[in-house]
Amino acid sequence: MAITVHCDIVSAEQEIFSGSVQFLVASGCNGDLGIMPGHAALLTTLEAGPVRVVKENGDEEFIFVSGGFLEIQPHRVTVLANTATRARDMDEEAALKAKEHAKSLLAEQKPDVDYTRATAELVEAMARLRTIQQFRNNK
Repeated sequence: MAITVHCDIVSAEQEIFSGSVQFLVASGCNGDLGIMPGHAALLTTLEAGPVRVVKENGDEEFIFVSGGFLEIQPHRVTVLANTATRARDMDEEAALKAKEHAKSLLAEQKPDVDYTRATAELVEAMARLRTIQQFRNNK
């Protein structure tokens, strides 16, 4: 039996995952974080991107989070996400359209374009596509 830690992944809308995990990987503000049982206590912000969860039985699940917080305590890991979606439920076509729309807004260089917002939309669309790609490569 693998050594595990309890993990909860929640957003304002729903609890998306709760259970024992062997480890998880999340996109922190300074890069990807790998969390295993016994990890030091930590509180950090999360960037938009995938959270890879390896469950107690070895099955993997990929969840997209649009940002939020990661809290690690001795026997519990909590992801407090702004929004969270299972990779299997994501729409790749919509993510591709969002990416292209944001890129076109940035390329137009019109005075009425909110470049900060367009850049944020581009980053989120690319993070969604990365989550879908990791999910697909894991099948």
